[in-house]
Amino acid sequence: MTTTNQASGRNGRAWAMLMLAGAFEIGYALSVAGSRAFSVLNWSIAAAVFFLLTLYALSVALKTIDVGIGYAVWAGIGSVGAALFGKVLLNQPLTLIQLGWLAVIISGVVWLKLADSSVFRARRQPG
Repeated sequence: MTTTNQASGRNGRAWAMLMLAGAFEIGYALSVAGSRAFSVLNWSIAAAVFFLLTLYALSVALKTIDVGIGYAVWAGIGSVGAALFGKVLLNQPLTLIQLGWLAVIISGVVWLKLADSSVFRARRQPG
C-alpha cells in the first residue's frame, strides 16, 4: 500500500469512526430524554454508556480529522438523528419547517465530508 493509499485508508477509518460516534451521540441524547433528568435508572445507565462510547469514538476520529470539521459533523449527526428518532421513538413533535432546517444540517455535513475527500484535497494542493 502506498503512502497516499495508507493516508486514504486512515481517513476512511476516521470517518467511519466519526459516523459511529454520531450514532452513539443519538443514543446518548435519546437516553438522556428517557432518563427524565436521570431519575430512571435504566435510561440513566444507558446515557452514561452512550456518553462514554461517543466520546471515545469521537476522540479516535479526531486523531485524523480536523477538530472543527469532526465536531461539526458529529454534532450534526447527533442533532438530526435525535430529532428524527425522537419523533419516531418518543413521539416528539417535528414540523415541516424543522425538517427543512434539518435538511440544511444534513447538506452541511455532506459538504464537509466532500471537502475532506481526496478529490478536493488534491485540488487544494499546490503543484
